[in-house]
Amino acid sequence: HNVMVSSEWGEPMCFAKGFNPADVEAGKYGEKLYVWDFKEHKIIQELPLGRGAIPLEVRFLHDPSRAEGFTCSALSSEIVRFFKKDGGEWATEVVGAVEPVAVEGWALPNMPGLITDFVISLDDRFLYLACWLHGDVRQYDITDTSNPKLVGQFFVGGSMKKGGPVRRTDNGPQPEALVVKGVEIQGGAQMVQLSLDGKRLYVSTSLFSSWDQQFYPAMMEKGAQLLQFDVNTEKGGLTLNENFLVDFGQEPYGPALCHEMRIPGGDCTSDIWL
Repeated sequence: HNVMVSSEWGEPMCFAKGFNPADVEAGKYGEKLYVWDFKEHKIIQELPLGRGAIPLEVRFLHDPSRAEGFTCSALSSEIVRFFKKDGGEWATEVVGAVEPVAVEGWALPNMPGLITDFVISLDDRFLYLACWLHGDVRQYDITDTSNPKLVGQFFVGGSMKKGGPVRRTDNGPQPEALVVKGVEIQGGAQMVQLSLDGKRLYVSTSLFSSWDQQFYPAMMEKGAQLLQFDVNTEKGGLTLNENFLVDFGQEPYGPALCHEMRIPGGDCTSDIWL
């Protein structure tokens, strides 16, 4: 298709210092996708997603015959499908969203999910996303790419867990703190990676050191963690592997923060056969 699609996070001098809502109002965070002519290395179309949307990862479907894919906007917490129209132009549609939660004891009266990463299974059937502030990882059936259906969900942690300073004011549930192999998980679901067979989902909990310190200060002393989930690839569903944990709080030179994951031999974001 001779196309590349890129997103925009924000101005480095604003996000590097942590999150300030005033920077969103000032237009310092991203709000567009850019469609490129890959051979000519030039932008041919801009796709607006809304002020302060903050689109991050961009993933095409793996099937090369289908000119479509997804991005997830972090702050608006929307799942956005992009696709090529019959006339050759590209368009977007919002096909899902993680609704904000009314809270007290937090920076704002409504807490966004903050979708920070997602991955698509190799067969293009499931999409997995991470909500770093709410703390959960979600599995969607995207057989109909215009109508994703939630089929799996698990709370890794997040800002709403019981025992913390934040309380929901909508009477909704708050998850218990997650403990795996005696270690309380810090942060929330952040980066995700999927095995080629679609049966193992890996989740890390650190976003960016200045943001980690702002939203999850205990992580700076206790480190981040890497978890693994077993995936039901027939009906959907996520089951925590309670025997798997990589605790970066126990590194020999002090607590560390884990982020990206790559699986030797290939995974669902590394197309090694190209």
